[in-house]
Amino acid sequence: EVQLVESGGGSVQAGGSLRLSCTSSTFTSDDPADFEMGWYRQAPGNECELVSRISSDGRTYYLDSVKGRFTISQDDAKNTVYIEMNNLKPEDTAVYYCAAGGMGGLTADQFPGVTCLARPGRYYWGQGTQVTVSS
Repeated sequence: EVQLVESGGGSVQAGGSLRLSCTSSTFTSDDPADFEMGWYRQAPGNECELVSRISSDGRTYYLDSVKGRFTISQDDAKNTVYIEMNNLKPEDTAVYYCAAGGMGGLTADQFPGVTCLARPGRYYWGQGTQVTVSS
């Protein structure tokens, strides 16, 4: 069973920065299957959205609204994925969930009315961490 432990998050003013970390207990780059790790977020009343992901081969994806402000990276030795969030905006306020899945598993598909943790597909999830950006 893959376990993901998140850290980071908190409250900042607009323009500030935060870094989220997600450490996997067993889901390493030596796993037989290629994998992806990333972050989804969900704010009250909003749909769950894929913020960013990184594949085991280093390919990345970013939500349009965070391009140029967020950077995802991975440290294979520590089994950890990071997302550095700069120039934060109030609209970035949400619960951020670390997720892991097989290659192609972390999709940007949206499912109206479905929370992140209930997304169809085979995901492993972190516990979620709150990010609050005040204006």
